[in-house]
Amino acid sequence: MSNAELTPEDQAAIDETRRWLTQIVIGLELCPFAKPVHVKDQIRYSVSGAESPETLLEDLLSELTHLRNADPIALDTTLLIHPHALLNFLDYNDFLAVADAALTELELDGELQIASFHPDYRYAGNAVDDLANCVTRSPYPMLHLLREVSVDRAVAVFPDASLIVDKNKHTLRALGRSGWQRLMTRVSAG
Repeated sequence: MSNAELTPEDQAAIDETRRWLTQIVIGLELCPFAKPVHVKDQIRYSVSGAESPETLLEDLLSELTHLRNADPIALDTTLLIHPHALLNFLDYNDFLAVADAALTELELDGELQIASFHPDYRYAGNAVDDLANCVTRSPYPMLHLLREVSVDRAVAVFPDASLIVDKNKHTLRALGRSGWQRLMTRVSAG
């Protein structure tokens, strides 16, 4: 969806997602790879109006194709925000297999990958209220489309990703429940 076609609701979702990215993901240094693409304005924010998994899949296929065809210097990654589809985390989690199948269908395995974010994200084995889950909790359900070459470059800089995971768990647990809620309230309020 081009900016000319954005509804006020879509623009609000993009604005809130940008605040989440800058204040939480970059601000807490949860992902050391996010800041460079943000600073270079290489992130596409796309809002899906989908209310069903089937319609979301259509939008996902379109966004994967768009990212594949875009100049990597101009566009490195896409956040496909879907505020009306897959609001239940378990349904969302099930959809991730469909999303991976979309990569295969478009023959993009090895070229693009999909990361996941959801307001109720929960890692297998974690308690619902474990703050470590917040690493991938976002204001809206979204699919993060990434170029494999960018992931490879990032891994070359940070070869031991487990150190990032451990640091993030420590950061969020030190922040505490009330600190996390304050940050998310600030992100939501604008």
